[in-house]
Amino acid sequence: MSAIWAALAQLHFLRPWWLLALLLVPLLVWRLRARARRRSGWREAVDAHLLPHLLEPGGSATGGAWTRRLALLGLLLALLALAGPSLRKQPQPLWQSRQPLVLALDLSRAALARDLPPTRLAQARAKLASLLRERAGGQVALVAFAEDAYTVAPLTDDAGNVALFLDALAPDVMPADGQRIDRAIAWSQRLLQQAGFPRGDILLLTDHADAAAIAMAAKAAAAGYRVSALGLGTAQGGVFETPGGLAQARLDAPSLRALATSGGGGYRRLTADAADLRALGVLEPRQADGAAARGASVKQWQDDGAWLLPLALACLLPLFRRGNVLVLLLAAALWLPSQPVAAQDAGNRHGTLWQRADQLAHAQLQEGIAAYTAKDYPRAIEKFSSLPGADAQYNLGNALAQAGRYDEALAAYDRALRQRPGMADASYNRAQVEAARRRQQQKQQQQKQQQKQQQKQGQQEQQQQGQQQPQPQQQQQERAQQQNGQQSAEPAASPGGGQAQQPGQQGAQQPPAGQPQPPPEAQAEAREKVQAQADAAQRQRMQEVLRKQEGQRAVTQADASVQARESPEQRERRQANEAWLQRVPDDPGALLRARFQLEARRRREGGGP
Repeated sequence: MSAIWAALAQLHFLRPWWLLALLLVPLLVWRLRARARRRSGWREAVDAHLLPHLLEPGGSATGGAWTRRLALLGLLLALLALAGPSLRKQPQPLWQSRQPLVLALDLSRAALARDLPPTRLAQARAKLASLLRERAGGQVALVAFAEDAYTVAPLTDDAGNVALFLDALAPDVMPADGQRIDRAIAWSQRLLQQAGFPRGDILLLTDHADAAAIAMAAKAAAAGYRVSALGLGTAQGGVFETPGGLAQARLDAPSLRALATSGGGGYRRLTADAADLRALGVLEPRQADGAAARGASVKQWQDDGAWLLPLALACLLPLFRRGNVLVLLLAAALWLPSQPVAAQDAGNRHGTLWQRADQLAHAQLQEGIAAYTAKDYPRAIEKFSSLPGADAQYNLGNALAQAGRYDEALAAYDRALRQRPGMADASYNRAQVEAARRRQQQKQQQQKQQQKQQQKQGQQEQQQQGQQQPQPQQQQQERAQQQNGQQSAEPAASPGGGQAQQPGQQGAQQPPAGQPQPPPEAQAEAREKVQAQADAAQRQRMQEVLRKQEGQRAVTQADASVQARESPEQRERRQANEAWLQRVPDDPGALLRARFQLEARRRREGGGP
């Protein structure tokens, strides 16, 4: 009983205004009774005091008093269910309103100005790295612009993936120099629109804005996209190199402030700390975004009114006693919700009783995205495989690439591009996967070649060991001593009764002329001391040589086993590949440079972006 009373103490109505409808129940009862009395034909022909003796008690067209009472009870239960009674709370994750952010970085030659030491570009890279590391939630994209704007990284939830491209950003990766900020704003807006975001933020990192950029910022703001600016440089300016000589770039704060005002955003000059990013509102999105990104949740009342509906329908059953078909339909309606419905089968082109085909496809797409976010790539592949459309094939390609199935991923990207030509994200990811597949093939080929070399070298060593006879220990010691200019034989006795001196020591131990010679015992002790030092040094050198030989043998055995199985053609190919790899320069921006040049050529041939 205590548990029941505790539950009743938690009773809460989510829609309490429906309880006011209970006040209309007495009026409804009075109205029905009055109508029933008027419709009774016996009341007009028989006196009122005789009616109780002539009419059947409780008789009526609707089935008697009990029928009316059950109907009234069903009405009361239905009203209570509409009021939304709740007895418990359950935690619900906060909704994350995805506020995307597009970062547009100025990669003109002016970015190499040194008014922000060491350069503006270095300071901008550090600022972007801090933003990507500390931003709480929301998708992020990176755009580089000079004479035109290009996508470095499309919109993604993985900010760490965007940060990988920062070190490769430099003015030399751009096809042409310039500062077309208006094109950067237009391209950023296009990225947001293609991703399906009606609203978003655009942050420009540059030093000035012209009239065209201010006008484009106003258009972006009218479309729902907020444009902000982060100033690079100082008012005094800095010098940078150009093909025609030296030039100077200065920070034009008033023009950037006008651009931010026109774009509905803010302006701040780049600072060493994160105060500029916090002031612009790009470091900490809305409260709901930040809480959801950190996994926060809130407890909400659960609607338990659905449990009253079966009771209400059961009370209304007697009203349908003359329509058995309606009774059967009502029973079926009560029974069907308890049966499992394949609502998530997107293969049903016509939908189900509860959801349309597009709703089923959307639900399955969300399941695939959730599995991809959780890095459950096999389940994501399963969900995306049966979905139609270019977006589904693009997502399928991403899941297959993460699973290491590069060939299938390339086929999925090709299907997406056939269904939607010019899909920038699919083209970019396809190029990345193609490069990864080539690296994987080269690595596998190198591993096979190394295994063959190791096997071949192992066979050669075995053959050499079988042909080479072991030498006695004494001969090895003599050979080592001969290499170091020493002798291992005992010295012969001198005619004077002393021991002969070792070669090479005579000049050191023989005293000068005119001086007395030391006694034979002292000479013998000195010779023994010198010989002991020479022997210790020799042993140390031999141990070092043995250690080096063991290390080299361990390294070469691994390569020998691979090289042993190589054919002459494979050996020649391996040597050519090693020589080619040694000539390849270390250029992290080569991929971006090539991609931007291809994109610029495509735009020139197509007449626009």
